[in-house]
Amino acid sequence: MSVRTRFAPSPTGYLHIGGVRTALFNWLYARRHNGQFVLRIDDTDAARNRAEAVQPILDGFDWLGMDWDEGPTKDASGDSFGPHKPYFQSQRNDRYVAAAMDLIASGHAYPDYTTQAEQDSRRDIAQRMKKAYVHRGSNRDVAPEENLRLYKEKPAPVLLKVPDGQTVAFDDHVRGRVEVSTDTIRDPAILRAPNDKGVCGALYAFATVVDEIDFGITHVIRAEEHLSNTPVQLLIYNALLHQAPGKKPPEFGHIPLVYYKGEKMSKRKLPPLSAIEINALKACGWTDDEIKGRDDLNIATVAYYRALGYLPAALVNYLLRLGWSLNDTDEFIPLDVAVKNFSLDRVTKAPGNFDEKKLMWLQTEYMKLLSPAEKLERSLPYLRRAKLIGDPLPDATRELLLKIAGASADRIKLLSDFVFYAAPLVKDAIEYNPKAVADKLAKPGAGERLRAYAEELKGVEPFDAPTLLAGFMAFATKLGVKPKDLDGPVRVAVTGETTGFSLPETLALLGREKVLSRIEGALPLAQ
Repeated sequence: MSVRTRFAPSPTGYLHIGGVRTALFNWLYARRHNGQFVLRIDDTDAARNRAEAVQPILDGFDWLGMDWDEGPTKDASGDSFGPHKPYFQSQRNDRYVAAAMDLIASGHAYPDYTTQAEQDSRRDIAQRMKKAYVHRGSNRDVAPEENLRLYKEKPAPVLLKVPDGQTVAFDDHVRGRVEVSTDTIRDPAILRAPNDKGVCGALYAFATVVDEIDFGITHVIRAEEHLSNTPVQLLIYNALLHQAPGKKPPEFGHIPLVYYKGEKMSKRKLPPLSAIEINALKACGWTDDEIKGRDDLNIATVAYYRALGYLPAALVNYLLRLGWSLNDTDEFIPLDVAVKNFSLDRVTKAPGNFDEKKLMWLQTEYMKLLSPAEKLERSLPYLRRAKLIGDPLPDATRELLLKIAGASADRIKLLSDFVFYAAPLVKDAIEYNPKAVADKLAKPGAGERLRAYAEELKGVEPFDAPTLLAGFMAFATKLGVKPKDLDGPVRVAVTGETTGFSLPETLALLGREKVLSRIEGALPLAQ
């Protein structure tokens, strides 16, 4: 039988990296065994669903390179592809109702007409006897035919009939052997009573099991917080499969949660965007209102990493190591290596602690692997959003950007950093930083040094970084000033800023003509 895994996000929020880590393990397991990875949208919670959240979820997986073999189409139109479509739970409710009716007919479920007063009375009796209250509905032992008749006359919540005196047991790929007595499991609701529109909605545990059976899922890999749901779901599997000889429930693997600073990763406890991050977004064309309006820009969401310019391969590698290891030493694990070696027996039981510094280290290592052309190509969306370039890209601008990419070496850690280094060199008009002007240009003697150095630059041959460096040092000595006292005014004059590439690299990238023109334009600001 072909391995089939699934990931089923709910569009109640944005794509959380904990969910991505779960999806990644499912994706890797399917790819490792030449199986299929199914994406399903669990959108049965109408009160909390956000239709606009579906597209970012699909875009996030697409960006990460985690393709799905069956599921929603990438345009988030509500359409699906695959042999078991639709893959939106909200479009499958008729199937869930039919399955629930089958369980009533077979005696595995029943409509529950127990009143709240009756439940309260039974709970009080259990408390006086110092026993836990385990709900069993009043129609539990009514004949299936009668329950079906009653339900058709008066629909009510449908409960699964949990067998008494048995043990639910399974071997979890991560947690090991799990056993639970059915005497501790209340008869769970699998179908709600009709709402004001006459719709009977399926409960999560039931809808999930129906889907897993219909989709032929063989392995359910999910977060450990779902471990407590599993015994009930196994009972649902057994009830639904009672007339399906040879079919069996999927295998389970419950992976550890992702923690941040020792606690479950919660949006309420995450740090806000730093001033550096906000400035990076603004440099890339984001407005204050856009930043404030995005509640998904935090370290727990995929959108954050994409907006700031992390490489998807780095994020995937980091999440892979957050709970799984190839061996005791390797941190850098390319995706093809992970696919060849992934197994659930190397998943840890302990929570994975999210470490931003370790992720940044991996990001830097992946950036080092990019050629200048690759670095530029991946940075183009950020440059375009910043309105530094248009589309199509002129050959001369591309050539300059390639030189910037080559000169950047390891300084560009995020793709958004490319904007910082490129902006002063690509823009036609310099945007002077007022503080830089005050600190470096508006100082006694700055204008005189600029004029003298401009004359010196007219004779520099070749106009490249090594030659400019040697000439710069010699000229500073000739003027009798410290190199930094010449560097500052010249740098601000040609870029408007006090930071960036080294001055010789900056001048070489700009070219003699543009450098001289910019120095001339800055002279009115200098003393």
